[in-house]
Amino acid sequence: MSAVTPEKMFHSRTVPQSGDLFKRIVKIVLAVLITLFVLIELYPIVWLLLSSLKGPTEFNLRPIYALPEGFYWQNFVDAWTRGKMNTYFLNSVLVVFPSIFLIVTLSTSAAFGLEILKWRWNNTVLLIFLTGILIPVQMILLPLFTIYFRLDLINSRLALILTYTAFGLPLTVFLLAGFFKSVPREVLEAAVMDGANIYQTYFRVALPMVANSIVTVTLVQFFFIWNDLILSLTFINNTELRTIQTGLLSFVGQFGRREWGPTFASLAMTVVPLLLLYLILNNKVIAGLTAGSVKG
Repeated sequence: MSAVTPEKMFHSRTVPQSGDLFKRIVKIVLAVLITLFVLIELYPIVWLLLSSLKGPTEFNLRPIYALPEGFYWQNFVDAWTRGKMNTYFLNSVLVVFPSIFLIVTLSTSAAFGLEILKWRWNNTVLLIFLTGILIPVQMILLPLFTIYFRLDLINSRLALILTYTAFGLPLTVFLLAGFFKSVPREVLEAAVMDGANIYQTYFRVALPMVANSIVTVTLVQFFFIWNDLILSLTFINNTELRTIQTGLLSFVGQFGRREWGPTFASLAMTVVPLLLLYLILNNKVIAGLTAGSVKG
């Protein structure tokens, strides 16, 4: 057995220790940065929720950063009834879900046909869908308003549903085409060899393999439609047909300077459902985002 010199002992012990120390410092720095980032992101939401629970006199008598003295739930009741948030919520639901259904149904079919099926003009058609992403909303507001006005669709939910569907299709088709591209062709070919027709291959084989990706694009479109202001503000001026964002804008303009509690409560009712929905579907969204990154 060879003797161990002091130099070898010193070298073998100090290098790993210095390396471990460096890794610990990096981990601590990253932990601090992530903690600060989370606090910066969460602070406005926490402040909004706490402000929505303050009483009417607390906004004038106490600092804005002070905690509420109690849970004043009447703010939510006032926002829901007097502020007509119940009507705005219902209108948004009646617009969002039909639009999402049309977008997902049409885009999955189009993406499957463009990426899986091989025909002469598939790349050209996919390029046309891609150019639709480049069209800004502001450019077509006036032409759309003119068309809807002549068709008597102004102040109707159908105008919003058609517009949301048309604007949602280009991006959704493009994303889903990339997700379908990652589906192993061997699986689809095996299904065909087992006797499955094109519809059975689409519904029973292809769609389940991109289910997480469909959830991802659905959530993206849901956030876009739910938070839309410009289209709803352009095509809807009837108070009873306003969606959540235009209704919220009207509510803040009417009560904001006099009743801060209901105003913050209405904002909380608009934001919190989106956060809860994302937290529930977070794993599927991450799986969907990574599904198209590697071709199977």
